[in-house]
Amino acid sequence: MATAVAATTATAGVASADIDFGSSGGSFGSSNDEMVITLVRHAESAGNTSGLIDTKVPGPDLTPRGRTQADNLAVQLADKNYDCAFASNMVRTEQTAAPTVAKRDLSLNIQPGFREIEAGEYEGTSEAAALSGYLQAPIKWLSGDLTARIPGSIDGNEFDGRVDQALLDVQRRDCANPVIFAHGATIMFWSMMNASNADKGKLGTDPIRNGGRVVLKGSPQKGWTIVEWVGHPDLG
Repeated sequence: MATAVAATTATAGVASADIDFGSSGGSFGSSNDEMVITLVRHAESAGNTSGLIDTKVPGPDLTPRGRTQADNLAVQLADKNYDCAFASNMVRTEQTAAPTVAKRDLSLNIQPGFREIEAGEYEGTSEAAALSGYLQAPIKWLSGDLTARIPGSIDGNEFDGRVDQALLDVQRRDCANPVIFAHGATIMFWSMMNASNADKGKLGTDPIRNGGRVVLKGSPQKGWTIVEWVGHPDLG
């Protein structure tokens, strides 16, 4: 989906300067403990190679290349000292997480709130046409219109709240440095909606490819700052 975001944004001539990446983070609890969260996009899946938007649960498996990417990703993340691991309830994130959690000897917690943004009526349509369909509402979310709804799916308030609630669950488990395996659109749009220092140009110039990651510091109560954005990892 990151490829679709970059390609369709560029094709339609949507300039990064036209998008206001404001913060929509809210106050959710009383804990002031700072966290460092690492949001990792899944490796290549059969959905990616099909060229079609595929957001249904449980979704397709990783491709053989994707399994190799997941193994290489575990090597790249081996020194990160994660204390918890989470994945969405979609097969491709769980399969991507498996080598990393095995190497770190962690348990994998399944959190549905980190799943992909549901495409609704655009499920199964071409990723190449995402800007004129699936991504119309999410692009509006970045400009502050959280009431914009994907037909047959969710609006920006519902999406943002879902991910925020999932992160509250991570916090309640006393995870200070969790790795979270999620999805391209979920990672990019949530990060851009919530990070105080989001670089508005990266959506088109450096999207999160398979195995890419965004690292943020902060908390659900105080908000988030991006400290690392790895859009194009070298995973083979």
